[in-house]
Parts: sequence; structure tokens; C-alpha cells
Amino acid sequence: MNIELLKAEFIKLYGKEENKPQVYFAPGRVNLIGEHTDYNGGYVFPCALSFGTYLVVRKTQDDVIKFASTNFSFKASIDLNNITVKHSNHWINYPLGVMNEFIKQGGKLSGMELLFSGNVPNGAGLSSSASIEVVTAYALNDIFKMGFDGVELARIGQRAENLFVGVNCGIMDQFASAMGKKNAAIFLNCDTLDFEWVPVVLSGYRLVIANTNKRRGLADSKYNERRSECEKAVDYISQRKKIKNLGELTYDEFIQLQDAIPEENVLKRARHVVTEIKRTKDAVNELKAGNLVKFGELMNGSHDSLRDDYEVTGVELDTLVEEARKITGVIGSRMTGAGFGGCTVSLVKEDAIDTFIEEVGKNYKNRIGYQADFYVADIDDGAKRLE
Repeated sequence: MNIELLKAEFIKLYGKEENKPQVYFAPGRVNLIGEHTDYNGGYVFPCALSFGTYLVVRKTQDDVIKFASTNFSFKASIDLNNITVKHSNHWINYPLGVMNEFIKQGGKLSGMELLFSGNVPNGAGLSSSASIEVVTAYALNDIFKMGFDGVELARIGQRAENLFVGVNCGIMDQFASAMGKKNAAIFLNCDTLDFEWVPVVLSGYRLVIANTNKRRGLADSKYNERRSECEKAVDYISQRKKIKNLGELTYDEFIQLQDAIPEENVLKRARHVVTEIKRTKDAVNELKAGNLVKFGELMNGSHDSLRDDYEVTGVELDTLVEEARKITGVIGSRMTGAGFGGCTVSLVKEDAIDTFIEEVGKNYKNRIGYQADFYVADIDDGAKRLE
């Protein structure tokens, strides 16, 4: 992203003033393993990416907040008194929700001019929405001197999406965007928010993200349905052992208690969550020990469970994973994100990347009918002020 060009676009849009605009950035994320465990109080293992959402912002003397984006043509001017009201244009509700949370926390906002620009593919499952929320929260925190730390900024972003946008997401995406660290992934307990940065040493391998280019809208998907099924599993198991979420169960406890769940679909959802938490813990240990092949095998197991037990993959994601696993030099491939479209992440030997992109791309198009996009991912820092 060319920051000077972005600032020039801001001046073109809002005019030049003595008060210079400030520039902020928050990344998207890819989750290496630990899917649909975050809202179940389990473990996840995401990392921040080198692409995300940029925000150019300038305070003004009036009581109006102006929104614009280089990614969408729609613009808006909203009076400060009306920022607690949900807007009819969907993307504006992400920063609006964050502003609403700041007001609830006692923040006193003023007029502002904002220009957002993202290079995270929208709807790809790499957390474009979370990066918008976190870059807004980081900028407001800096400009209005609220004094929140990164963990609280992640919480603010999550509440904005839960309460204002209306998507019942967990905290993983916002946490990764706010707290990411270069060349490390975050081993995060989503129940307690205890976390550890774990170095990602790939030793001749790279992370390659493949985008199905099937757009997926979380609010319109079966995401909330899966949450509800997990809550139902908790209710069934609590008749035998009182728990508040599935993340409290060890694998052995689940095996002993699973017959308490009479509904087959609910049982499958619970089985995925409990086994995925175990896979995530095991994967982190294997990575720390330098056992990349074992880490890749656990990635494969994760996708298979998401396909068979959680049923959130679909033909596009399954096709990308199937084709990826045929390539010599690929040691792990899985869907990442909520599913129902979006992206896969694969561990690919460096000298096999060109073959991977060519062969998987060709076979995907032949089978699905349209192209996938590929990104060789770099793991980078979380939200920051650029200038």
C-alpha cells in the first residue's frame, strides 16, 4: 500500500488543512489451526498478516463524522448524535459499532474525517471486518487518549460486531489483529484470554493462502446456527456434568459424556470442538519441537473434522484442499476462518510453490468453473500507527 497516494486521496476527498491527517493500520489474520473453538471457550492459533486495513483520519471542529473507503463507492456523513444508530450501508456499521463502544466506555468523540482502504479480500474469511474494527479502535484510542491496551481494543472490536453489526463472533479475529507479532502466532485461550506468542519457524516451507472466491457473509451463513448447536450440546452435557462451554471438557471427559447428547448433529458439532481443541494444543507442541510434518498432519485432521463433523466447508474449500494435498511438498492444508467459502491455508515447501499455484489453480478452475486466488503469506505485527 502506497501511504503517500492514500494521503493524497484523502486530501482530494476532504481538502487540505493545517491539521494533518494521521495514518493507522490493522492486519487481517489467518488461523493456522483451532477453528470454531473460540466461541466455545477453547484454543486458537492465529497469526496477523502483512495485509489489512489502513485508516487515514483527521479531527475536525464540527459535530459530523465523515466516512469513505477506497474499496466501496458509498460515503456517509453522520452527526455525532446519531452514531449510536445502525446505518443502512453495511460496511459503515463496523467503525460505527466501535465508536458506539467508545461512547459506552466514557469516550468523548469529536468530528472526524475518515478514509479506509483495505487490501484484505472482502468475504474471504481473512478478517477484513475485524481489521476495520481494530484499526478504528486503535485510532480512536490514540487520538482521544483513552488508554486502552491491545486486549481491550480487541474486546471493543468483538462487542461492536456482536452487539452492533449483529454477528455472534468470538474474539479470535480481533485479538489477532490487535495483538499480532511478526513471525509468531498467538496461542490463545479464548475463555481466559491468556495467550502466548509462539515463533513460527517454517524451515524451508511457506504459508500459502488460497481464496475460493466464493463470497461468504457471516451474518447470513449458518455461523449462528453452529453456535446454537454448541450451546445445545452444553445443555445436554450439563445434565451430567455442569459446564459453561465445550472448552471445559477434556477429550477423555467428552468420550465418557457424549452419550448424554441424543441429537446426532449436535453430537457431531461437539465432537469437532473437543477434538479441535486437542489438535490445536498438540499442534503448538509439535511446532515448538520443530516437527512441521506432524503440525501439517494436524492441519489435515482439522479440515477433515470441519468437513465431516462441523459441516462448514463446502465443495469449493474441499476441492482446494483435495488438490493441495496431491502436490508433492505440501505437508498440510485446511480451510481457515468460518467456512462456507473463504480461504484455505497450506504449508508448502518453498521450491514447490509455483507448481502448487499452477496445478491447484488449474484443477480448481476445471472442477469449480472459476478461478482461485493465491497469496504467499508473511506473518506480521498487529495494529499500529504508521505516521
